[in-house]
Amino acid sequence: MKYGDEMIERKIRYGYGSRSVEHHCMLLTAEDHHAVLFHLIEDPFTMIAGQTHITIPKGSYTIAYYWEDRPYNLYFWRDAEGRYLGSYFNIVKNTVFTDGMVSFEDLIIDMLVLPNGGVFILDEDELPEQLESFESGAVQQSLHVLKESLEAVLSQVISESESNYAHEKFVPVLKQFEKRLGESLQESH
Repeated sequence: MKYGDEMIERKIRYGYGSRSVEHHCMLLTAEDHHAVLFHLIEDPFTMIAGQTHITIPKGSYTIAYYWEDRPYNLYFWRDAEGRYLGSYFNIVKNTVFTDGMVSFEDLIIDMLVLPNGGVFILDEDELPEQLESFESGAVQQSLHVLKESLEAVLSQVISESESNYAHEKFVPVLKQFEKRLGESLQESH
């Protein structure tokens, strides 16, 4: 696998049997139990955390980090101009890299980190039982591991986003998206 290769991200949803969600991504880095993918946001969505709302607009993108040896993955969001929108951690298990695919089992609980430093634990209300006993306590332990390493992980990712994954490197992909979007709008009129 090399930079620019198409990759599939397969998220296996908890409690839905084999139901999964797939996204087409571009490989940025793959090495020793760690992969980084680029994903263009084609449909806007809004995250709600208490009284806080964050919208990830169409044309934004994700720099997605996956580790086979960590109980979480990370989506680092930027808008089309490169402004940092937030970070989203999925608590996961069984992250696996195969040729052309990254797959993981989502364990419902997520953490949203806003640019202002606000941190929110999400989806606890979706658990089939109390957090303390869900997955025999493994999810609560994973959340604890993430909280303990949060500052270091975000510091590393922000540093990489300013060097290895600087916005300027993605401008050609974003321009292609804008062109494709413009063509599809003209066809619909």
